[in-house]
Amino acid sequence: MIGNSLAGLPAFAAYFVAATSLCALYLIAYTKVTPNDEFGLIFKEHNASTALALGMSLLGFSLPLASAIFHSANIIDCVIWGLVALVVQLIAYFLAWIAHPDLGGALRTNSMAAAIWLGFVSLTAGVLSAVCMSW
Repeated sequence: MIGNSLAGLPAFAAYFVAATSLCALYLIAYTKVTPNDEFGLIFKEHNASTALALGMSLLGFSLPLASAIFHSANIIDCVIWGLVALVVQLIAYFLAWIAHPDLGGALRTNSMAAAIWLGFVSLTAGVLSAVCMSW
C-alpha cells in the first residue's frame, strides 16, 4: 500500500527539482534585466515595494510553470515551457516599464503603487501564459 503511494516519488522529485531550478533561474534572469539590486533592497534596506513586486513576479512565473508541469508530456517538455514562461515574464516587466519609465527608481524609493502595478502586470502575464499552455 505504501509502495503504491510512493511509486510516483521519482517523478515528483524530478519535476520538483526542475521547477525549483527554473524558479532560481527566473530570479537570476529577472534581477539581471532590472536596474535595481532587488535582493539588496529587500534584505539590506527592507524595501517592501521591491519585495512585493519581486514576490508577485515570482508568483506570476510559477503559475504557468505549474501549468507546464500539469500539461507536459515529459520533463523536457516541462522545462521548455518553463523557459517560455520565463521569457513571457521578462517581456511583462518591459511592458510595465514602458508604461512607467521610472519603474526602477520608484521601487528604489519604496513606491507601493509601482510595486502593485508591476506585480499585477506580472500576475496577469502569468495567468494568461498558464491558460495558453493548457491548449
